Amino acid sequence: PQLLVVILAALGWIPSARLVRGEALSLRERDYMLAAQALGASPVRLLFSHFVPNVLPTAIVYLSINAGTLILLESALSYLGVGVQPPAASWGNMLTEARSFFVRGTHLFVPPGLCIAVTVLCFYLVGDGLRDALDPRTSRK
Repeated sequence: PQLLVVILAALGWIPSARLVRGEALSLRERDYMLAAQALGASPVRLLFSHFVPNVLPTAIVYLSINAGTLILLESALSYLGVGVQPPAASWGNMLTEARSFFVRGTHLFVPPGLCIAVTVLCFYLVGDGLRDALDPRTSRK
């Protein structure tokens, strides 16, 4: 299980980095950033006063949504037999075991499938709620 987590972590940060980089590049051209630079703000002050407060919420939201995707990926890989191996617990392994009883016990698919769906839905809803709460561009009424 550790190798799978390392591989998913090594490959899972690339879209997040692309998103944060794009957000930082767009922030760099904003009027308030140009005004702060013209007034002589140091790069460290720009980083902690403008970049971090505007980029961090986007990164947190994306990572919370990406966690659901990684759970689906781990479950799919374990179901196919290339993820977590059977002595370790995984929802994908539970689905694999239920597959051998498909004809007599179709109800065995329900608990792990429902757990995967509810967990992924919760991560997506948390990400959506965090976006609404943390995004500086949304207006609060």
